[in-house]
Amino acid sequence: MSRIGKHPVIVPKGVTATVEGNTVHVKGPKGELERTLHPDLTVSLKDGQIVVERPSDESNHKALHGLSRTLVANMIEGVTKGFRKELELIGVGYKADQRPYGLQLALGFSHPVKYEAPKGIKLSAPQPTSIVIEGANKEVVGQVAAELRSLRPPEPYKGKGIKYVGEQIRRKAGKAGKVGAK
Repeated sequence: MSRIGKHPVIVPKGVTATVEGNTVHVKGPKGELERTLHPDLTVSLKDGQIVVERPSDESNHKALHGLSRTLVANMIEGVTKGFRKELELIGVGYKADQRPYGLQLALGFSHPVKYEAPKGIKLSAPQPTSIVIEGANKEVVGQVAAELRSLRPPEPYKGKGIKYVGEQIRRKAGKAGKVGAK
């Protein structure tokens, strides 16, 4: 049996969960999420716990078992605590301004870059050189962080760009210069 999949997901107080077929709907203080799981798996709600079961020990069923259980656990965690990613802007003149639609970024281009926040995501810029992404859906929070980083990924020579907080950028040496020229 899957080591992750066999554990039930406990539904905490303040969270309502409903299971209809293979669709799990979770509602909590940070929002509400819904996900339809693979049709081969059976999902049930018993005694305040969501249990995911697989039909056989085939390798694809084993993989789906652990994945589905983790997806449900992430939904529960998202509506109770929420998820958060932090980005850092490094470079002269690089800054982020919070706007009603999302963020306006100055990233060294000839024009400002506008980024609109998707539904359920809260973007904030507590300082001009930092961005905080918060939301209930872990996948969407990660996707928004990746999209923002891709606007100006960190470059290896000076380290300028948008990076995750705590990310290490591998630096390269610049030009070596002329050696042995006549």
